[in-house]
Amino acid sequence: MELGLMGKVALVTGSSRGIGRGVAMALAAEGCDVMLNGRDKPALDEAAAAIRKLGRCAGVTVLDLRDKDAPAKLLDHVKREFGGLDILVNNAGATKRGDFLALTDADWEDGYALKFFAHMRLARAAWPILKERRGSIIAIGGTGGRKPTAEFTIGSSVNSAVAAFSKALADRGKEDGVQVNCIHPSMVETDRLWRRIKAEMERTGGPEEKVRTELCRNFGITRFGTVEDVANLVLFLVSPRGSWMHGATVDLDGGEIPTL
Repeated sequence: MELGLMGKVALVTGSSRGIGRGVAMALAAEGCDVMLNGRDKPALDEAAAAIRKLGRCAGVTVLDLRDKDAPAKLLDHVKREFGGLDILVNNAGATKRGDFLALTDADWEDGYALKFFAHMRLARAAWPILKERRGSIIAIGGTGGRKPTAEFTIGSSVNSAVAAFSKALADRGKEDGVQVNCIHPSMVETDRLWRRIKAEMERTGGPEEKVRTELCRNFGITRFGTVEDVANLVLFLVSPRGSWMHGATVDLDGGEIPTL
């Protein structure tokens, strides 16, 4: 299916692995030139090489988006290399799980620094050039923002904030011609999920298949998601076919969220 993305320029944060890498590769396969950003340069270089094999341009930036100056530096890289920007996928960030009473102020500050403030600052820095091209922003949150739990107080709070910020920014986007949406993925097959499966195998002594089945049952999902599941939704949302989706937060969750 032709999605009308040929020649568009995309910036994907947290793209050295997992969801970010999957989204970057999918955008490149549809004809986008892609700027990658993360903290693992060898992995980013490998992803960039794979994108170039698809016949697309790929840039690599190694910037810690916790740094307040990083978004402006990153957008300077994008403008120098590609001349503009059509698609911003804010994917960077992970938050610490644990007992609320054991989590420190530093844990909370770090969770918000990368998953919320980095998203906000990058959206602000990118807004003028996205406005020029009537571009699109996708924020990757997580279903913890829709189903808060005791062991995920930081992540639940941050993901809720990401969705609220996206909704507010979409209101501005109606005036400036910038599309803004948010995706809340559930459990996706990434290194992070594998670490969780492995820890549960060690805790219970159970085999991998049993642990996977139990986790799916506990989360109320039909199966674990894949990075391709997330990437396919991103492709639709940022394409002309998804242009009427604006200000939405989509639970991509295999049935996890039980409420309307």
